[in-house]
Amino acid sequence: QQYYLWLKKLFTGRLYSFKDGRPVLEKIKERIGNTLLLNLVATLIIFSLAIPLGVFSAKRQYSFLDHLGTFGAYLGISTPGFWIAYLLILGTVMLFGYPVLGMRSFVTENFTMAELVLDRTWHLMLPSIILAIHGIAGISRYTRSSMLEVIRQDYVRTAKAKGVPEETVYYKHALRNALLPIITIFGFLIPSLIGGSIIIETVFAWPGIGRLSFQAVLARDYPVVMTTLTISAVLTLLGNFIADILYGIADPRIRYR
Repeated sequence: QQYYLWLKKLFTGRLYSFKDGRPVLEKIKERIGNTLLLNLVATLIIFSLAIPLGVFSAKRQYSFLDHLGTFGAYLGISTPGFWIAYLLILGTVMLFGYPVLGMRSFVTENFTMAELVLDRTWHLMLPSIILAIHGIAGISRYTRSSMLEVIRQDYVRTAKAKGVPEETVYYKHALRNALLPIITIFGFLIPSLIGGSIIIETVFAWPGIGRLSFQAVLARDYPVVMTTLTISAVLTLLGNFIADILYGIADPRIRYR
C-alpha cells in the first residue's frame, strides 16, 4: 500500500523535495525549458553535421579525408565531454575575455533586445556543441556504414549509369534507404542527451534538469531523483515511439496496416 501511495503521488505531482519542501514538479517546470532548449540545439547540430559527414565519407571511402573523418570520430567518441568543456571554457575566456557560464551574463540590465539575444546565443552555443560532439561522431560512423551497404546495390549503379547527378543519387535515393539504422539511434538519442546534459549543465552552470538531478543526488533528495528518472524513462518510450513513426515514413514497406 505504501508503494501504491508513492506511485500515486509521483504521477499526480504531489511529491515534495526533502531539501526545501517545494513541490518537485514546480522545481522541474522552472528548468525543463532550459534543458529542452539545450538539447534541441544539440540535436540540430548533430543531424545537420553527422549525416552529411557520413555520406561524404562513404562517397570518398579510404581517401585521406575519410581516414581523417574516422580518426576525428573515434577521437570524439573516446574523449570525455567534461575535459573538452573545460578546455573550451579556458580557451574561450582567454581569447575573448567573455564569460560562458550560466544562461546569461551577470549584468544585462542595460542590454538592448539584440544584445540580449546575442548574449543568450553565446552562452547556449558552447554547451550545445560539447553535448553534440559524441552524437556527431557516432551517427556519422553509422551513416557511413549504412551508406556503404546501400551504394553497392544495383539500383544505385543503374542510376549512375543513366547519368543521374551524383548528389541526387546519394541524397535522394541512397540516403533514404540508409536511414533506418540512423533512426534507431535517434530513438535512443533523446534520453541519452538528457543523461549527458547532467555533466555539461554542471560544468557550464546551466540551470536545467541535469544539474538539478546532480544536486539532488548529492543532497539525497530522493523525490527529485525519482521524478527525473521517471522523466528519462518516459523520454525513452517517446524516442522509441517517434522512431517507429519515422520508420514508416522512411520505408513505406514497414508501415503498420
